[in-house]
Amino acid sequence: MSASEDIVLTPDPRLSEMCAPIEKIDDSVRKLAKHMLDVMYDADGCGLAAPQIGKLVRLVVIDVDYVPGDLSSRNPYVLINPKIVTADGDPRLFAEGCLSFPGISVDIERPSHVIVHATDLDGDLLQYEAENNLLAVCLQHEIDHLNGVTMVDHLSLLERVKALHDCEAAISGGARPGETSAE
Repeated sequence: MSASEDIVLTPDPRLSEMCAPIEKIDDSVRKLAKHMLDVMYDADGCGLAAPQIGKLVRLVVIDVDYVPGDLSSRNPYVLINPKIVTADGDPRLFAEGCLSFPGISVDIERPSHVIVHATDLDGDLLQYEAENNLLAVCLQHEIDHLNGVTMVDHLSLLERVKALHDCEAAISGGARPGETSAE
């Protein structure tokens, strides 16, 4: 069984839940973060939020540098209780995929600049800043998950219905997490 089989797929209601803050960084949080990284890498993803594996806590893992198959390219971030403190800059359109929505990608417009505060596994408060790149998109996408918001929630009703229909058809056709319509 591959780690990516733990990924929760739409229309699972856990993807629409608000996640609880992590009160204490302990071995269970470290173990969850490691498992999330394993799942993300197994699915060739660049980000994963805890609700995507059924855990309703405010934990995100991101690695926008990873090149599938190249272990030396791994540069993971673990963000505990991340909070967007600034989201500004010119809106930017980006084709987003999501491990919980296999088989599709959708164009989402988001602010081009973001500043995020989060705690790492050592309990240190860190600031992440990104502009006009995949990290800026990924930070916003994954933190959305912690607030019960998925990429399709950014679409118009008609676009959302089409995206969900396409995703359902892709899943029925055997699409796995990490596969998008561009593949």
